[in-house]
Amino acid sequence: MPKCFLAKSFSILLTIFILAGCGSSLDTGDKGVTEVKVSFWGTPEEIAIITEALAPWRQQHPEIKIVFEHTPYTGYISKVLTRIAGGAAPDIIATEVDYFVTFAVKGVLEDLSPYAAADTTGFNKNDFFPQIIDRFTYEGKLLAIPRDIAPFACVFYNKKVFDAAGIPYPTDDWTWSDMLRAARELTKKDETGRVTQYGFYTWAWQNFVYGNGGALVDSVKHPTKTLLGEDRSVMGIQFYSDLSNLYEAMPTPSAFTNFGMGADRMFANGRIAMFLSGIWETPQFRNYDFDWDVAMFPKNDKGVRAFGTGGTGYAILKSSKHKKEAWEVIKALTGPEGQEQFAKKGLAQPARIAVAQSDAFAQDTSVPQNKKMLNEAVQYAVFSPFHPKWREIEEKYIRPKLDLIFSGKKTAVEAARELVPEVNAELQSPE
Repeated sequence: MPKCFLAKSFSILLTIFILAGCGSSLDTGDKGVTEVKVSFWGTPEEIAIITEALAPWRQQHPEIKIVFEHTPYTGYISKVLTRIAGGAAPDIIATEVDYFVTFAVKGVLEDLSPYAAADTTGFNKNDFFPQIIDRFTYEGKLLAIPRDIAPFACVFYNKKVFDAAGIPYPTDDWTWSDMLRAARELTKKDETGRVTQYGFYTWAWQNFVYGNGGALVDSVKHPTKTLLGEDRSVMGIQFYSDLSNLYEAMPTPSAFTNFGMGADRMFANGRIAMFLSGIWETPQFRNYDFDWDVAMFPKNDKGVRAFGTGGTGYAILKSSKHKKEAWEVIKALTGPEGQEQFAKKGLAQPARIAVAQSDAFAQDTSVPQNKKMLNEAVQYAVFSPFHPKWREIEEKYIRPKLDLIFSGKKTAVEAARELVPEVNAELQSPE
């Protein structure tokens, strides 16, 4: 699940660790208790949810003590790999869908396929959305069990802003033209020409590539070259850039500085009418006093629909000395009870199909009321390229060129001409 929650105080975190039963068995004097360490990057709120969901399970399994070990998201991979090399690794790690690529290729994850096959009554991978199961499967081995899936498909909209302009709310069957028209109509300027209200905002530029029938690479699972130079990809990126540079309907980074607030507050305060992101934005929007809902990211004018996605799962490290117990913990961490709690808090779209369709999520009447659309959105979700260098490629080559496009200093065609050979060289070089 994308990475957008605010950190809370260390004292709260420490309290939650204690509540979670994080002291070692040696500290408590417990005998015959196996300690299973779980590394994660989440916030105290997330761990509080997990702890609450696991309370009944812990009472039924006093022989296993779960120890949550917080590791900051920044540098998470290097810290985990360093611990493995030093012989001090946890038993279980949380991994989102992009970090998973590195862990899988490094060969540090236990194959969970035999555990799943043997556990005929307690686990069935068919209970999960097949897209996220497929992502966590590498070389035929199931290496992580998903907790959530997170399509970048949520166009949050401020109802008050739409009502004031007399514009109908967006629906799931709208198009890029509909979105652009609304974004332009909802953009307002003062007498000096300064924008005081923007029609649209997003960080998810990938959606405009995928949603226009383009692609980042030739094959998500086995990428050999980038397709960012193809017409449909270039046109999608240019459309995204035009929202800011041609139509002035989307804020640039400097706009947030001028307003003195982030995109979430600008959206809640009516300074942004529509905000494209993921369902994980829900908790913070629920904290604001305004009327809002969500619609699916639109299809383009030719009927194409696609968008990027995230997601989180849990994996057992090969170095674990308690794999049997760790498997039981993973089942609990990804079980229906935990996923229901995450769904009710608005933190995640459950990876379990039944939970995603239940009263805890799709049938839940709390805002956003249209979150059920995400269960359909999963079929249009596209994962990032499965290549060990992709995150480095994106940071070193793609993002700097995109910044030039989005700042209006280069067109998408010009930037793509420079970008494609650089990315291809990296994709085809030895790993």
